[in-house]
Amino acid sequence: MEMSIEVPPGGLVIGIGTDIIEVDRIKRAHERHGDRFLGRIYTDEEREYCFSMNNPYPHLAARFAAKEAVSKAFTTGIGRFLKWTSISIHKGQREQPLVRMDATGRDLMGKINASLVLITLSHTRNYANAVALLLRDSTRREPETR
Repeated sequence: MEMSIEVPPGGLVIGIGTDIIEVDRIKRAHERHGDRFLGRIYTDEEREYCFSMNNPYPHLAARFAAKEAVSKAFTTGIGRFLKWTSISIHKGQREQPLVRMDATGRDLMGKINASLVLITLSHTRNYANAVALLLRDSTRREPETR
């Protein structure tokens, strides 16, 4: 079966964020705080995916870095405007990482007229990193201000 390769439409970059984390930091946090840590940081979908892997910690760390990178692209960080679980990383048809925002995240995107969050993840045994771009569709008109 032939797969269609399509990339998202371009747009104006309105935010960029990056993060790197040691995989062992996530492992230690999980060992110390257990499910409480996992439930505070990760969505059910993310936990299910990561724990389906032989070693879940590089995958958990990559998602942690992704959430930090996305929050930096918004310039809000994690806290008042975005919660850890407002951002969920899942896989697309080609296994590419995609960002899913909850209602809080979608509301924040609407407030800044963002239309798309792009993410890339990498990890080794020791480190995980992510880069996020926040885009505004270049064909959309700017919101009117009064």
